[in-house]
Amino acid sequence: MGPMQRVLIVDDHAAFRSAARQLLQRGGFDVVGEAADGDGALAAVQRLRPDIVLLDVQLPGDDGFRTCERILDLDAGGDASFVPRVVLTSGRSISTFRRQLVDSRAAGFIGKTDLTASGLSALVGGAS
Repeated sequence: MGPMQRVLIVDDHAAFRSAARQLLQRGGFDVVGEAADGDGALAAVQRLRPDIVLLDVQLPGDDGFRTCERILDLDAGGDASFVPRVVLTSGRSISTFRRQLVDSRAAGFIGKTDLTASGLSALVGGAS
C-alpha cells in the first residue's frame, strides 16, 4: 500500500468536519486540514496540497460547484502537475444536483450519510 492520501475537508458545519475527519482517519486517510468556505478551501489547497478535497455543495459565498472549478483551475505553487481530486458531498440527494454534477469536473459525489473511507477510496482510486 502506498502513502496515505492527504484529504482536505471543506464544510460550513464544524460537526460534520469533525465526524468526517474521525471517519476518514480511522479508514487510513491523512486529514491535513479543514475549511468552512470556498475562500478558505482555496487557501488551504494552496498551502496544504491535499490529494483529495471533500467539498460540501452548499457553502456560504461560492457554492461547492464554483469552488470546485476554482480549485481545479489553481496552479498550486507553480506546479501544474498538482491537481487534487475533488469529491462533492451534500446532505441532500444526488438527484438534487444531477445536472450540475454532470457539468462539473469533480471526481464524484458522496452523500454525507453515505461517507465511508472505502467509498472515498473507490471514487478517487488508490493513487494520488
